[in-house]
Amino acid sequence: MKWKQAITDYKHYLQIERGLSKNSIENYSYDIKKLVSFLEEHAIKDSPISIDNSIVKDFIYSVSKSINPRSQARLISGLRNFFDYLIFENYRTTNPLDLIESPRIGRKLPDTLSIEDIDNLINAIDLSYQYNGVNLGERNRAIIETLYSCGLRVSELIELKISDLFFEEGFIKVTGKGNKQRFVPIGLPTQKFINIWISIRNHIDVQTSSKDVLFLNYKGKQLTRAMIFTIIKKLVKITGLKKTVSPHTFRHSFATHLLENGADLRAIQMMLGHESITTTEIYMHVDRSHLSEVLNKFHPRK
Repeated sequence: MKWKQAITDYKHYLQIERGLSKNSIENYSYDIKKLVSFLEEHAIKDSPISIDNSIVKDFIYSVSKSINPRSQARLISGLRNFFDYLIFENYRTTNPLDLIESPRIGRKLPDTLSIEDIDNLINAIDLSYQYNGVNLGERNRAIIETLYSCGLRVSELIELKISDLFFEEGFIKVTGKGNKQRFVPIGLPTQKFINIWISIRNHIDVQTSSKDVLFLNYKGKQLTRAMIFTIIKKLVKITGLKKTVSPHTFRHSFATHLLENGADLRAIQMMLGHESITTTEIYMHVDRSHLSEVLNKFHPRK
């Protein structure tokens, strides 16, 4: 078996058997391609079936010089999953990553924005901004409001459909990781901004492949992840905010602000679409003062 065929088969497995998103599949594949590049660079002819622990160890050592421990741990995990797949398909009997330990890393606390930061970013949007006759300022406001008010991942935002909007019931239907769907509450202000954008969108010549997609570019095509990052980056620059801000920062802020205001952790888990509540528990570490407030409010020996 050659590397190209192994990677192709593995990608099919991730898509069909595990139901991973396109972005997740590409991330997994990227780790393997880095290993293949290392082999080619050092004229190593081993196949996915014959490669052993020593070669993989040399590869990890070489890349560890240029990546942080967290990225190194993700790389090791990605490769381990790939070779587990080969064992599952009976191509191998052992995993060359079995004796390789991941570096110890602490739990990374998510970056968050204050309510004032979010207000400043939204107020920096030029609502009159147009391109080719399409008001993209109103679209950008609706995008930021939706990211923050619903706690969406950027992939969930760009895939959001008009048919996913159930405003009368006060919910939107979100398709998350593994194509798992959940209903997320949406407030009236955000509904209003989305409706303003929809009234503009109705005058765009929408391409057939994007007929039901909510957020479009001026050409009537679905937005890319990169475009959402660009919109946010420009707003951060305008406001002079000295923080690293990405679409995920709004998701973190959504969860943190809910927790700070007394929301139940289980409810936050459901809205974020986390498989396990242990993932959601990271927000308990963001503001420890919340724990003291809970103790003082509910414990009989306060």
